[in-house]
Formats: sequence, C-alpha cells, structure tokens
Amino acid sequence: MPNYRLDLEYDGAAYRGWQSQKNALGVANVLDKAVRTVFKDPRQMVAAGRTDAGVHALHQVVHLRSAGPLRASVNPLIALNDVLPADVAVLKIAPAAEDFDARKSAVGRVYLYQILRRRSAFGQGHVWWVKDRLDVPAMGKACEHLTGRHDFSAFCEADPTKPKESTLDLDFIDIEEHGPLLLLRFKARFFLWKMVRRLTGYLVETGRGRFKPGLTPAVFSQDAKVLAPFTAPPQGLHLERVLYPGDAFKPDPASGLFR
Repeated sequence: MPNYRLDLEYDGAAYRGWQSQKNALGVANVLDKAVRTVFKDPRQMVAAGRTDAGVHALHQVVHLRSAGPLRASVNPLIALNDVLPADVAVLKIAPAAEDFDARKSAVGRVYLYQILRRRSAFGQGHVWWVKDRLDVPAMGKACEHLTGRHDFSAFCEADPTKPKESTLDLDFIDIEEHGPLLLLRFKARFFLWKMVRRLTGYLVETGRGRFKPGLTPAVFSQDAKVLAPFTAPPQGLHLERVLYPGDAFKPDPASGLFR
C-alpha cells in the first residue's frame, strides 16, 4: 500500500496531546477524521513523536498508508486543510518510500521552549511568563553539565507504555536571549516523557538561585520526585523540528513565536 509523509503544525492548547483517545480529544483524532474524507482506506497513521496535553508543534511528521486520494482531481493538501480545525495545519504531503516510518526513521528531534520575562497581553498560550529575575549565565553553566550521555530518569515521568530505558545522548541545549524572551532549545534522538519540561524547570530554578550550576551532576542521582514540582508548564513547549537522515539543523536566531 502506498506510503505518504505529512508535515504539519498545530496549536496544542485545545488537545490532550497528540495521541488519539476515546474519552478526550487528541490532535490525531481530528487529523484521522480529516484524512478519512480525503484518502481511500487510510491505515497506520503514525507520528514522529507524541506531544503532551497543551504542547504545540511547529513541525510534526506523520506517515500514512493509504490507497491514495479519493478523487484524483482534488489537491489532497488543500482538501485536508479545508476540513481541519483552524489550530491544525498540514504544510506538506508527499509520497514516501515504502520503508519510511515517521517515528522509527527519525534520527533527531528538536524542542523549543519559550520563556517570557515580562507581562504581555499577547502570546500567553505559547510562553511561560516567569516573573523572577533569572541568572541566564548560571543557566548556561548548568547546561554544560546536562548535555551528553546521562541517565535522565531524574528528569522524567515514568511512562508505562514505553520501555524503561532512560539513558540517552542530549546533543545540545541552546539558550538565546531576545529582549524579555528566552528561547531554550533541546536536541536529542529521542526524549523521555516530560523530560524537556523537567529540564526547563530545573534550569529556571537554577536561574532563580534555588540550584547551583556547579552541583548539577549530583542531580542525576536524585529521585524524579525531587524535580517533579518544578516541571515547566506545557504551553511554552513546541516540537520545533523532526530530523531524518541527511537533514541538518542549526538554531535560527530569528525564530520563536513571540517578540
């Protein structure tokens, strides 16, 4: 059966995450409903990664197996977007190789977290407003200890639906200042449940002075419950990019949704 790649973006505020659910609305629920109005016999709609409730995606990738569009005369990209709600948009649809798997073929994922350090009437659904002064250099020093290969079990929530492997390579954490806006980027092949939000929360508490950046290595041996209260809220988190073999990623200093 033909395989298609869909690139999309969504505002996750109204959804209980990406995953299709019976008793709540996931982004996959609305995409699946739209796909069935455009494609014949749609099957195996799989995303590159599951985002949590309230988390957004600037670039999510889905593979879809289908016999093809219902009507050859209709542009499937336009047809899909015509029936999707305004907070979900398909950016591109293209035939994919038979063995392309949106999740398993991915070699990297980049998450963007936006922190705003002033009150604003705009963009609150996409930033975390932190009122306290943050020591950004201290946060940067903590990042030096967080990157690399570590057991990140102290920075995640146990997920019964996934393997318990918690050791991974965190390629980089990048912090950019744009006036009152802080952009935090995290890149790895995969992330654990709530890991980016826990890391963000830890870095913010380091900026507030609760944690000392030089003591960061000792945090890895802590129980996850220690950092759980500092988990950053979901609205500032965005899946920014999914990378496949041959793709390159360089943080764009002009990016970010809020100025």
